[in-house]
Amino acid sequence: MRKRVFSGIQPTGTLHVGNYFGAVRNWAAMQDEYDCVIGIVDYHAITIDIDPDELRSASIAMALDLMACGIDPERTILIVQSDVPTHTELSWILSSVTSYGDLTRMTQFKDKSAKQEFVSAGLFTYPVLQAADILLYRAHGVPIGEDQVQHLELSRRIARRFNSRFGEYFPEPEPVVGKGARIMSLADPSIKMSKSAGEQHYVGVMEDEASIRKKIRSAVTDTGLEAGAEMSPGVENLFEILELSAEMLGDTSVATELRSEHEQGSLMYSALKDAVFERLMEILRPIQKRRAELEAAGNVVEILRDGARRAQAIADETIADVRARVGLGTG
Repeated sequence: MRKRVFSGIQPTGTLHVGNYFGAVRNWAAMQDEYDCVIGIVDYHAITIDIDPDELRSASIAMALDLMACGIDPERTILIVQSDVPTHTELSWILSSVTSYGDLTRMTQFKDKSAKQEFVSAGLFTYPVLQAADILLYRAHGVPIGEDQVQHLELSRRIARRFNSRFGEYFPEPEPVVGKGARIMSLADPSIKMSKSAGEQHYVGVMEDEASIRKKIRSAVTDTGLEAGAEMSPGVENLFEILELSAEMLGDTSVATELRSEHEQGSLMYSALKDAVFERLMEILRPIQKRRAELEAAGNVVEILRDGARRAQAIADETIADVRARVGLGTG
């Protein structure tokens, strides 16, 4: 049997090229090797203030985005998290084997809570629900970025504590390493590309072509260039996008030539930005076209409901086993 992996993405905001190169393209590639479950994690999204109607439409939009990027609902179980409410029951059970001290040390909670006037208990216990997302499907692996290592390690500890207390049951999920990519903001290459940082800090996968061109042309580089000089963070970020795009297209000659020009101190940043735009749009145009076709088909809700039925069958088996082990219910 193939191993199962779980991945989740919040539906808030726009899918951007950092998401695509850092995660989604790897999820698409994994479908040939793993049994994949991908959750659009709307339970997680309500830990911040968000309009209910906006949340529901954003979940549908994210499903369309993911399918346009290559997630095949025939090969991957694609769900909106709340369509499988068993996630929350398992989360409550797992909270009983989660250390309060572990939760207080989670750096993402510290970072996010510092930016919010109202800090919910849900934001604090977010990592427990994240562990439940993974363990509900008894996933063997989780594709992660470096900012998620701490959360995955907590999920492993929670599985370990449950198994120690109630008998061996959950596999301890391992990180699944794909082709890593950390795309930074074009406006401030010292921070990761992010929707929360503001519109100028990300390039949307479905963004208008003229807007993408404008953002790339205004990307931060540096004030001068000399032969043998160290590459600035902004220039390095542009090369990262260019080389990832070129690799996917199967032609890295332009990227190689421009890198050579940089080493010689003769690179024109306008030429680099034009190449980034051209290669990136070769990746994005087919995705945007596919997205429009999927939306026109009008069957995304049915696809998600089918995914929920398939996911619920796994979840029902897991929660029945867990309830029996923990001693819940009347038997």
